[in-house]
Amino acid sequence: MIAAQTNVNRIFHALGDPTRRAIVERLSVRGPLSASALAEPMGVTVTAITQHLRVLEDCRLVRTEKVGRVRSCRVEPSGLSVLTRWVDAQRTRWERRLDAMGAILDESDE
Repeated sequence: MIAAQTNVNRIFHALGDPTRRAIVERLSVRGPLSASALAEPMGVTVTAITQHLRVLEDCRLVRTEKVGRVRSCRVEPSGLSVLTRWVDAQRTRWERRLDAMGAILDESDE
């Protein structure tokens, strides 16, 4: 449980940065791109993009592969499954709480 929470924290930290969110979004829409192709429309250096990619790669949201001088980047969908499970657990927890509160309110109406 602690390891899963650590992964969720790392993912939220990674996605808390607007540049990293933009990278994930762009890769999700466009598919694999080079680091330089990611850097160009964002107005940042390839070095800065590489640093952002390292954070995203550490929490398994993105996978990079260097072939020659080109670093190709793509979204790693399995990395998002950690976040999906966390969101689903929160949703389930809140649905149960709200159902219980609804039952209490229904009883008080009677």
